[in-house]
Amino acid sequence: MTVERENWMQLALQWRGSVASKVFFRILLCGGLGFTVSLLDYFGISLSWQGFDTIITNVSYNLVLGLLLVFRTNSAYDRFWEGRKAWGTITASIRSLGHFIWVAIAESEPQDREDKASILRLLVAFAIATKLKLRRQPINSELESLITQEQILQLQSVQSTSLQLSIWIGNYLQKQYERKLLSVNQLTAMNGLVNDMLGGFTTCERILSTPIPLAYAIYLKRLLLIYCISLPFQLVDTLHWWTFPIVIILSFVLLGVEEIGTEIENPFGEDANDLPLEEICANISQDIEDLIRVNSQEKL
Repeated sequence: MTVERENWMQLALQWRGSVASKVFFRILLCGGLGFTVSLLDYFGISLSWQGFDTIITNVSYNLVLGLLLVFRTNSAYDRFWEGRKAWGTITASIRSLGHFIWVAIAESEPQDREDKASILRLLVAFAIATKLKLRRQPINSELESLITQEQILQLQSVQSTSLQLSIWIGNYLQKQYERKLLSVNQLTAMNGLVNDMLGGFTTCERILSTPIPLAYAIYLKRLLLIYCISLPFQLVDTLHWWTFPIVIILSFVLLGVEEIGTEIENPFGEDANDLPLEEICANISQDIEDLIRVNSQEKL
């Protein structure tokens, strides 16, 4: 179900997909400091930072912090969206190439249909291998079910399983061209779709291997730390016991926004806010299996 169709209040209070659990202890520390400062103020020990331009009212500091947070979340979402577009390219190319192979390549021998079905499953294997590569996971049963034992052994000896799978697909297309089952234009179009698949895979690799600069991340976290720690001392003289809940709310807002940027920076993981790669690969697999099953029945 999409976000727009969810009940507003249910979505606002939903725990799964929220970053609340990841920032909980940081908020608790800030709130604990606020409670301590409020308690000391209650007993007459004032720790208020008054009489000079404090951080919370310093326009320059707030502007810098706000701009850094906006840039952090925007750059992270750009990576997320670019990753989704790359997977859209992979999905569209696999569907188009699968349809092209099944329809355009004639079956001059009884074995040809089985060969076509095997190559179509290599397209699904490409998507699954890309998912595993991006998650730094080894070859698993999901991938092994689509290829032969000999192919499994070959994939285990190479660094890029997706590239090797694309080579096998390209070799099959070239073989059909040499058998006069494909024209030059058809071969060129199909190889173009293979290149599009590799382009999407390369884009995902680039996103994964290019993190946000460490110095930027450290600087933003330090500014947030200074801001959240200073909050109780600047609020206690005015809010007294209200300092504790206000510090928790403000810390939750600021630390939560920063954590969202951190979580979606790598959109290929298994967190609730990452791309649904399992669902995408399952849809690709179902589309290819439907293509094989329905068209095989029509040819009987």
